[in-house]
Amino acid sequence: MNEIKDYIYGKKDEIVSALSELIRIPSVMGEPTEDAPFGKEPKNALLKMSELCEKSGLSVTNYENAVICADLYPEKGLELGILCHLDVVPVNNDNWKTDPFELCEKDGVLFGRGTIDDKGPAVAALYAVKCIKDLNIPLSKGVRLIFGTNEENGSEDLEIYKKHDKFPPKVFTPDGSFPVINIEKGMMRSNFSGFISSDKLVSFEGGKIPNAVPDRARAVLKNIEQEKILSEIERDRSGAEFFSEQKGDLTEIVCKGRSAHASTPETGINAVTALISLINRLEPVLKGLENILPFGETDGRAMGLSCKDESGALTCVFSIFNISDGKCSGTIDVRFPVCKNLAFVEDQERKALYKAGFTFNDYLGDEPHIVSKDSDFVKQLLKVYEENEGEKGYCVAIGGGTYVHNIEGGVAFGAERGDIDYNMHGDNEFITTEELLKDAVLFAKAIENVLN
Repeated sequence: MNEIKDYIYGKKDEIVSALSELIRIPSVMGEPTEDAPFGKEPKNALLKMSELCEKSGLSVTNYENAVICADLYPEKGLELGILCHLDVVPVNNDNWKTDPFELCEKDGVLFGRGTIDDKGPAVAALYAVKCIKDLNIPLSKGVRLIFGTNEENGSEDLEIYKKHDKFPPKVFTPDGSFPVINIEKGMMRSNFSGFISSDKLVSFEGGKIPNAVPDRARAVLKNIEQEKILSEIERDRSGAEFFSEQKGDLTEIVCKGRSAHASTPETGINAVTALISLINRLEPVLKGLENILPFGETDGRAMGLSCKDESGALTCVFSIFNISDGKCSGTIDVRFPVCKNLAFVEDQERKALYKAGFTFNDYLGDEPHIVSKDSDFVKQLLKVYEENEGEKGYCVAIGGGTYVHNIEGGVAFGAERGDIDYNMHGDNEFITTEELLKDAVLFAKAIENVLN
């Protein structure tokens, strides 16, 4: 243990430098080309990681500039895979205190897009394998690093990988949190449409991201008294903020809520449903929609979806809604526990939407993912966590999905710790230097433990 820790901590400057090189590449999904399926910058990040792996003495294979594999001791048979991604989400506003694409270290904290999701953990995984190699730690089987470039937009990179190769029998990803995530709820993201006949509601637009509580919505109303609108805004108790501006016989109402991930909607304030509720108190043109997707409800009860088990409760978010020229469209995000399946969610949504006068169109979804907490693999990872973190290891169920959601037997091992908000997907994303090094030590010990 001390030898591994001394090696990793002795490589601190090198590890931070490698991360800096990757952060500098703005690997947001871009326009696909013949040799870059997810855009130029994700490809550049992949090539940079390939260079780092080759310098570390690993055997690298590139699959269509979508995924690379870096193997140690493949001749022994690959038993363990560590799956990381190098793509990142966009930077959408100006609240960063540093340049998001230049790694900045302040008082032991590393700021930059991708530091926690997932470039920092990817570098930690690389140096864990390099540590095993350089220290000549004996392994009974080989280990494979897998670096992809499309986790944030559907994981189509893994489909490309599966065309060429198979996953090792044991896979973990540092794309979640410690100790071990062994259960991930199922997910359905559905779309619906319909028509609204009203001479009072001109337009509505709210939400842009399908997997988040919308923090902003806007509607234009016609021939409704401004005094009545202001009175209803004054009486509103949703916690959202409303702004009203009258122009002739038209009134624009903007609603500002609070965003939250679709897996934890109770922490947000849904601007779409708050504005629909206000509109219905002025003119009940969206009452059917409010009946099945009411403000403040996050468990899908009104649609007949509410349920829970050991993996948690079902969550339901009305995330996007638009009306233009009487035509409307919407998106609903549901995370459901292991006791239910996609067929159940589709059936309940379809019936509820039909009753409200709308048409269920289509969906994207995944069934729940579960790995037994009693599996040898999970026990090995928990043992490593306990020995190195000095606290009891345990399994976690989440509503979000990690990179291993569709990989049989795959679990998440890192990289977030406790209740710390690392601003993942947000402004000023970070990881501490100490945690980055601790992750590398943990991953090296996990490799040794699982493959010995």
